[in-house]
Amino acid sequence: MLAPWTILILGGLLGLLAWWGRVFPHRPLCLLLLVPTFLALWLIVMPGLWPVVLAVDIGLVVLAAIDLLSLAKARSFVVERHTGLVASLGKSHPVSLTLTNRSDRGQPVWVRDGAPDGLEAEPAEFTVDLPARSRSTLRYNLRASRRGAFDLTDVYLRVRSKWGLWQRMLKVPCASHLNVYPDLKQLGEYALLARTNRLSMMGLRRTRRIGQDNEFERLRDYTIDDNFKHIDWRSTARRNKLTVKDFQANQSQRVMFLVDCGRMMTGEAAGVSLLDHALNAMLLLSYVALRQNDQVGLMCFSNEIHSFLPPRGGDQLNRLLHAAYDRFPRMVESRYDEAFLHLAANVRKRTLMVLITNVVDEVNAHQIQQHLAAMSGRHLPLAVLLRDHALFDPLAAAEAVAPQLAALPPRAAAQTAVLPDVDLFRAAAAAEVLTWRRRVLADLAGSGVLLVDSFPEDLTAPLVNRYLEIKARHLL
Repeated sequence: MLAPWTILILGGLLGLLAWWGRVFPHRPLCLLLLVPTFLALWLIVMPGLWPVVLAVDIGLVVLAAIDLLSLAKARSFVVERHTGLVASLGKSHPVSLTLTNRSDRGQPVWVRDGAPDGLEAEPAEFTVDLPARSRSTLRYNLRASRRGAFDLTDVYLRVRSKWGLWQRMLKVPCASHLNVYPDLKQLGEYALLARTNRLSMMGLRRTRRIGQDNEFERLRDYTIDDNFKHIDWRSTARRNKLTVKDFQANQSQRVMFLVDCGRMMTGEAAGVSLLDHALNAMLLLSYVALRQNDQVGLMCFSNEIHSFLPPRGGDQLNRLLHAAYDRFPRMVESRYDEAFLHLAANVRKRTLMVLITNVVDEVNAHQIQQHLAAMSGRHLPLAVLLRDHALFDPLAAAEAVAPQLAALPPRAAAQTAVLPDVDLFRAAAAAEVLTWRRRVLADLAGSGVLLVDSFPEDLTAPLVNRYLEIKARHLL
C-alpha cells in the first residue's frame, strides 16, 4: 500500500504538470488508477500480495511516464486565421481556421478560437482527426453583440497522448484584428429591394410627391400608381414591358444627425443597446439621403462632443462609419447646450436636424424642447424618440384583458383576477408615465418640431419614411 508521503508526491507532480505544462490526466488514466487502489484494499486480508501491488504501481507509473512523453507541444501546430476586417453588428461573419500538424503522429485535436467578450463563435468548438504532416480548414461564424475594435490573439487546442492517458491544453498564437460596425448588410438589402422596386418589404412606403421633380433618376417597371405621362415608350417597345421614368429632386439638401450617447441610450431592446439601434437607422437613412444627392453630417455627443462631421456628399458614408463604429453609451448626463452651441457655430445653412434620443424625465424633455424649438425657424428639427418596452408592455397586457372585464358584471369583474395585483400596479404606473410622455410629444409638435416615435428595433422604416415625406413635401 502506498505510503501517504508517496501520494502527496504524486499529487504535487500532477499539480506541477497542470501549472507548468497545462497537462492533465485523461479519463483512461483515472480508470487505471482504480486497479492499484482495489488491489491495495486486498492487502488488508491478504498481506502477502504486496509484491503484486508494488509491481502494478511501478508498471502504471512507467506506463504513464512513457505516454506523457508522447504529448505534442505547441510548436507542433501552426494556425492561420482568415477573416475580413469588417463585420456587422448582430450578423454572422465567416471565419476560417487552417490548422497544420507538423508532427509525425496523427491525432485528434479539439480546437477553440479565442474570441474575446462581445464575439460569439458558432460553433464554439471543433473536433478534427488530423493526420501526420497534414492540414485541415475549419469554418465557423462569429456574431458580434457590440460594436468596436476586437483583437483575436490566440487559438486554443486540446490534444491527447498516444495511448490517451494524458491531455494537454495548448495556446497557439494567431493574431487578427476585426472592426465591428453597425448593421451594414441592411444597406445591401435596401439597394437590392430598390432595384427591384420592392422597398415595401422593408416597411418603406411610396410617398406621393407634391409638385414636379425634373431630374431623371432611372428606368423601372410600371406599377398601378404611376402616371401615364412618365411611361418611356421606347424602352417599353424594346423590353416588351411597360417601363416608366423615375425622377428625383434636383436640389442638394443637408441632413445632420445628432446622436445622443449619454445615459438615456444605455438601455437595451432585442438584446442590443438603444445607441446601436439609433446608429443602424442613421446609417440606412444616410445611405438613402446620399443616393438622393443630399449632404449628410453627424455629431455624437454626451457630456462632450465625441465626433463631428459637417454635412458632405460623395463618399461620406465611409466617414460616418469610422466616426460611429466605436461609440458607446456612457452613464453621464448629456450636455444639450454644448451640442447645439457647437452645431449653431458650424452648420449655418438650412438643414434637417435629426436628434435621436430618449425621453426619461422632465429635465431631459425640457432641454430637448427648448433647443429644438429655438432652431425651428432657421432649420427643420426632427426629434426621434425611442420607446421603452418596460413602459408599453405592461399597459398593452392590461389593455388586452380590458374587453374581457368589460363584458362581465361590475361585481364579477371586481372579483376576477385576470392579472396579478403587481401587474395591475405596474400597468397603472406605466399609464401615468406614458400620459406625461404624450404631453411632451404634443408640446414638441406645437413648437414646430417634427416627430418620429418608435420602438428601437422598428426605428429604421419610420425614420426613412419620414425623410421621404419631408422630401416629397419640399419642407426643406
